[in-house]
Amino acid sequence: RLWTGSGRAIIAGVPVLRVASLALVALWIGGLSALGLVAAPAVFDVLESAVPLEGRTLAGLVFGEIFLRFQHLAWLLGVGLLALLGTRAALGPRPRRLAVQGWLVVGMLVASTYAGLVLAPRIDAIRTEADSTIASLAATDPRKTEFGRLHGLSNGLMALTLLAGLTVFWIEARD
Repeated sequence: RLWTGSGRAIIAGVPVLRVASLALVALWIGGLSALGLVAAPAVFDVLESAVPLEGRTLAGLVFGEIFLRFQHLAWLLGVGLLALLGTRAALGPRPRRLAVQGWLVVGMLVASTYAGLVLAPRIDAIRTEADSTIASLAATDPRKTEFGRLHGLSNGLMALTLLAGLTVFWIEARD
């Protein structure tokens, strides 16, 4: 205990918990940024040029696996972040805008869970049931339309998660 006032005690380890919170958020949003801005374009560029006919399909499979593995990490980061926020609130001083941060992290977890457990398997199922590549399907094929819709929704959830994570980071950095 360093100080007691207003009925709360400030514990010496709380700054370490705050730094840990910042680190978890940074890993989450940094990972999402790296996936979207670096990994996906690189995987698609390399595989499409190396394997002209099947490269796009192969790239989708590879990136889908990378994305799913990252989602597992994101879930751990989110749970850890919620635990750190709760611990900091219990030890005092209470994190700035605790409720806002908590709801943002819960929203990020929901979006990541939905993308990983609902959207990704549906995208894989469409890819599996198509007789050829998704790109070669007719524009009117309902599978191609559904694939595009699900892929767009997945990208949108990823962007919302990134935006929410940046907001949490900003709040934490200003605390």
